[in-house]
Amino acid sequence: MRRIAVVGAGQAGLQFALGLVADGYEVTLVAERTPEQVRGGRVLSTQAMFGPALRIEAAAGLDLWADRAPAVSSVDAVLVAPPAVRALEFTMTLDEPAQSVDQRLKLAGWLELLAERGARVEYRALDREGLHELARRHELTVVAAGRGELAGIFDRDAGRSPFDRPQRNLSCLYAHGVDAPDPAAGPRARMHALPGLGELYLQPALTHSGPCSVLLWEALPGSPLDVFGDDPAPDVRLDRIRALLGEYLPWEAELWTAAEPTDAGAGLSGAVTPTVRRTVAELGSGVDAVHVLGLGDAVVVNDPITGQGANSAARAAEACRRAVVEHGDAPFTADWMCRTAERFWQQHARHAVGFTATMLTMPDHLQGVFAAAAEREEVARRLANTYAEPSDHAAWLATPDLTAAYLAPQGTVP
Repeated sequence: MRRIAVVGAGQAGLQFALGLVADGYEVTLVAERTPEQVRGGRVLSTQAMFGPALRIEAAAGLDLWADRAPAVSSVDAVLVAPPAVRALEFTMTLDEPAQSVDQRLKLAGWLELLAERGARVEYRALDREGLHELARRHELTVVAAGRGELAGIFDRDAGRSPFDRPQRNLSCLYAHGVDAPDPAAGPRARMHALPGLGELYLQPALTHSGPCSVLLWEALPGSPLDVFGDDPAPDVRLDRIRALLGEYLPWEAELWTAAEPTDAGAGLSGAVTPTVRRTVAELGSGVDAVHVLGLGDAVVVNDPITGQGANSAARAAEACRRAVVEHGDAPFTADWMCRTAERFWQQHARHAVGFTATMLTMPDHLQGVFAAAAEREEVARRLANTYAEPSDHAAWLATPDLTAAYLAPQGTVP
């Protein structure tokens, strides 16, 4: 039985480890926090899982909350012009419903499931020296920890990293009591674009205490929306949210009259520099040298504006699991690691990075897509499903010429 170590207990690390255990591998997973600590801590993300990632979880038997999490089939989008004018509106319909489960609930449950299924789970912090020792004792070591010292072992790939600083300052809140614009329409996500200021995303989700709403501000640094840098407590955060909604999105403010934070850990602030890192790191030297493979946001970090984080992590974990199984009994060399990572980059990760960069920079041709989506349902649907399958970005959104060709009336040349 081959021995594999996994470092990191997020979407990628846990899903990969659970998949390997099901395939008959001897797995050791190192996590910094216990399930109780994860459940009782602060929210971790604003994840929205789209159809392809949900199918991966379902096939692995990991969709433990599928019957309780709201199924979201559409996104109501509004382009806002000052002062508080709904200048453009359209609905984006997904081919497959999306779902959002509070990662405190999800990851704690998966940690417990991993131990139940026979993996060795070690709860401890791990530094570079500790990782080296772990890797020496296992045939393959995969690092899926995207924060802290271990994330720094993978060098930044300047040629593939689109930015060198955060493009948005982020603030999220999980809340109960948020009304829906049209309750009869069923669960819907909402997106508001405020040119020169940022974006607001709202999505139905499931948390410990049941269904809730997740709000995410994507504020341009220094803009009037950028007021959460002190990482306020949930109740203070809610007061500021209400003030912003009242000034910029009064129709949303009406829906938040009875809102309250879901719990004491319901808020989070921060910023993300979208970054691509090299996927293989060497530890030690000479006869003690070992190589480790990066996975998920340890090597590819996207701003959450397109919701690619957890989705890409799920797809990366499945791609890596398949590669391990297909490799049989052959050694996990640095060359194998590089080829495995490059295959996933070409098939998926580069498209998620490109799509996210387009949405962050809002080029003129993307604004043309929004205008067309307000007039043509098929354009709105294709935009919605590019979130679910970002490889389609390369076919119609990556350049002005591609977009013009797609939007041109049938039978004409743009």
